[in-house]
Amino acid sequence: MMSRTVLYMSMSVDGFIAGPNDGPGNGLGDGGHRLHEWFLTNADDSHKEVVGRLDGAHREIMDEVMSTGAVVVGRRTFELADGWGGDHHDGVPIFVLSRHQPTAVARWPAVTYVSDVADAMHAAKDAAGERDVLVHGASTAQCALAAGVLDELQIHLVPVLLGQGRRLFENMPPDHIELELLRAVDGPGVQHLRYRVRSAG
Repeated sequence: MMSRTVLYMSMSVDGFIAGPNDGPGNGLGDGGHRLHEWFLTNADDSHKEVVGRLDGAHREIMDEVMSTGAVVVGRRTFELADGWGGDHHDGVPIFVLSRHQPTAVARWPAVTYVSDVADAMHAAKDAAGERDVLVHGASTAQCALAAGVLDELQIHLVPVLLGQGRRLFENMPPDHIELELLRAVDGPGVQHLRYRVRSAG
């Protein structure tokens, strides 16, 4: 089985992944925590603590997240998450998409900074082996789609309209990207939608 690059993202029905005023100390923006309520009750919990509390469809989805073999993330998302302390889950390699190298204080053994999205995705697939690659960040997702290196989207659609904030697909070029629905799973407070990226052009 080949490794796939998969974007995992919680999103409002009107397309937002964070509320307004997102930034350091307020990574999900004002009211953006609503998008993560389906799995996160305490922002300080570790990934393993989160998964341990879940069941049903939510547990199945988070087990998938935790079974990924590498992470590709944009620098902004990485820094808003404080780099997960250098370990997203189980010590898997983390590839940060950035045109600039980090300061010395931001260096961790599992973290590699890569300037090109295709290079980052290929390196992450190599590192992940047969496991999937977890993709984080709106800008990274857009760059990966444009470069043809994002295989799938796992959208956790939350039944809320945020009205303002950061959209997942803001300012996309007028390319026609076809998606194939692979799975739709209903869980309390969210619908998990998994799509394969079929074509662009």
